[in-house]
Amino acid sequence: MELNRVNLVHRLVPVRHVIISVADKSGLPEFVRALVRLAPDVRIYSTGGTARLVAEVLGEASSHHLVPISSYTGQPEMQGGLVKTLDFKIYMGLLSETYNEEHRKDMARTGAVPFDMVVVNLYPFEKAVSEAGATLEDGRTHIDIGGPCMLRAAAKNFLRVAAVSDPSQYGRVLEDLEVHTGATSYELRLSLAREVFARTSAYDRAIARFLEHVPATFEDSPYEEPEA
Repeated sequence: MELNRVNLVHRLVPVRHVIISVADKSGLPEFVRALVRLAPDVRIYSTGGTARLVAEVLGEASSHHLVPISSYTGQPEMQGGLVKTLDFKIYMGLLSETYNEEHRKDMARTGAVPFDMVVVNLYPFEKAVSEAGATLEDGRTHIDIGGPCMLRAAAKNFLRVAAVSDPSQYGRVLEDLEVHTGATSYELRLSLAREVFARTSAYDRAIARFLEHVPATFEDSPYEEPEA
């Protein structure tokens, strides 16, 4: 397998294209307002309830700044939100290397954009399974797929992409954008990447612990086999 080796890297990356898709919306209105102020030409690609909140926060300005993910990918969300962001154009935009001529050709061919930041936090799995009366389905349905995938892709490409994985990081991100006139620094992106992999590994461990207690045979599970 041939691997890409990167030598040229911008220390500062202007924020122009951002994915925002969060379960925990605390602090998001303030973050979005500040983001648009610090990066006036930013385009925000968003899903479901997050997109509705961003539209409400931005008002008339949302026509300039907000792009529904489904409009970008050309695919509607799957019922129940099961598939929203698992799309080739999204991951091309997260993993592409700006100095790679072949990557630039692929981006042009598909109409993809290079994402500079991802703001994603995960379904509250541990909270869901710890509540009184929590069922097997409460746990299973709170296993996040798209969120960890986007965060890991963005964190892998910390050379260019800022992976924001928790509302507690908003202040630090905005401060970096303020200092660098709407751009993120290498130092911030690396710090955020470290936190992503710590967070997603803990998330996976919690899911593994949960599955250890799921009945090992169908007969003992809470599910029923449909009639033929």
